[in-house]
Amino acid sequence: MFRYVSRVVTALALTLCLCGTAFAHFGMVIPSQPDATMHQKTIGVTCSFSHPFAGQGMELVKPARFGVAFDGTVTDLSGTLHKTSVMDHTAWKADYTFKRPGVYSFFMEPKPYWEPAEDCFIIHYTKVSVPAYGGDEGWDAPIGLKTEIVPLTRPFGNYAGGIFTGRVLRDGKPVPGATVEVELYNKGRFENPTDYHETAVTMADENGVFSFVCPQEGWWGFAALTEDDKTMPAPDGPDKGKQKGIELGAVFWTYMHGWK
Repeated sequence: MFRYVSRVVTALALTLCLCGTAFAHFGMVIPSQPDATMHQKTIGVTCSFSHPFAGQGMELVKPARFGVAFDGTVTDLSGTLHKTSVMDHTAWKADYTFKRPGVYSFFMEPKPYWEPAEDCFIIHYTKVSVPAYGGDEGWDAPIGLKTEIVPLTRPFGNYAGGIFTGRVLRDGKPVPGATVEVELYNKGRFENPTDYHETAVTMADENGVFSFVCPQEGWWGFAALTEDDKTMPAPDGPDKGKQKGIELGAVFWTYMHGWK
């Protein structure tokens, strides 16, 4: 009996490990369209938390901060968020009307998410850049998040098969050797040949710079992971009250268009 129970426990542990390897977490800030035009001046911006390739959602409580950076000014838009659903889980959405040409960087700072399977909290500072009315300046400017990816490739007007390059910042400084996880917001279009194909992984160089070729059309997410210096007490489980680490993610989303 003991051997049987031991085998079951071992199998469950292995399953959890495989799931942890296959399914990365991503904060998501996804516009209803990649750019604003004179024909579509108002777009919706949806904030969620999920495994984007697998299409498995997670609950997202109302973000601690949601806003937009434009022309050096950051505007808080938290009050415009209303509850919605993404992948059958709670998400948040706001409608935004663009007034001037330029590049608008929407961002979300979520409240800490407790992940028992990884024995840590997760905070993904997530952003996306939306160009409006033909404007294309300012996309390479950091907006002052705790950690963020600053694009070195213009993050719009790109084709699938093109390369995306970014720099990982933490407290405004480059992060050498940062691990960067990459996933496509799949929406059920493709199947993986193996579990390893769920999430691509690359590393930043000594200057915090990384590159990745995005082979398919759609929204691509890049999550650069570091560990916070602070800890927080576990809210439940056998270690309730014990201090646990915090995974910080700098997440950036960009859309790759298909050739026509």
